[in-house]
Amino acid sequence: MIRVLLAEDQAMVRGALAALLNLESDIEVVGAAADGEAAWRELQRLQPDVLVTDIEMPGLTGLELAQRVHRHGLPVRVVIATTFARAGFLRRALDAGVAGYVLKDAPPEQLAGAIRQVHRGGRAIDPHLALDAWSEADPLNDRERQVLRLAGEGMSAGDIAARLNLSAGTVRNYLSDAIGKLGASNRVEAYRLARQKGWL
Repeated sequence: MIRVLLAEDQAMVRGALAALLNLESDIEVVGAAADGEAAWRELQRLQPDVLVTDIEMPGLTGLELAQRVHRHGLPVRVVIATTFARAGFLRRALDAGVAGYVLKDAPPEQLAGAIRQVHRGGRAIDPHLALDAWSEADPLNDRERQVLRLAGEGMSAGDIAARLNLSAGTVRNYLSDAIGKLGASNRVEAYRLARQKGWL
């Protein structure tokens, strides 16, 4: 039996995924979490074989959760189930050690198949999306991405500095670098462009 933990912030989607996966004879959903931090706690408590996570969740995103799993060497395989068919997200997911990347509008059996594939030690990634992922490199580093994401949420340089324990000047430098790398005229345009590419 493949033991699965779900991390999904939308209750209806979380329930539907659990119900669908529990119909499979060889898959058991052992837990579900509504945000990344809760999922991290459940991962350590339940020790599932596979984590199925959305990308965008409150607190800790699915990609940040995957990075933490990878960094701590947890023996769990990670599958992203998302609406984002963007090469930038896939590339960042692969860099974070994710073994599977499935779109939520795919047939349900595709997710079950991906879970089985990664549980066997393989990868389960849409081949067209995989080709796109290497066509355009993400120019942002992790700190620039973090600062730009917070700026895009409406936070001022001072607020971002307080949140990240940086000086306001350092935050402005990161924003300036991100804007320059993206060829944008301001932080709003830089945020929009980076979102479109899947780099945030």
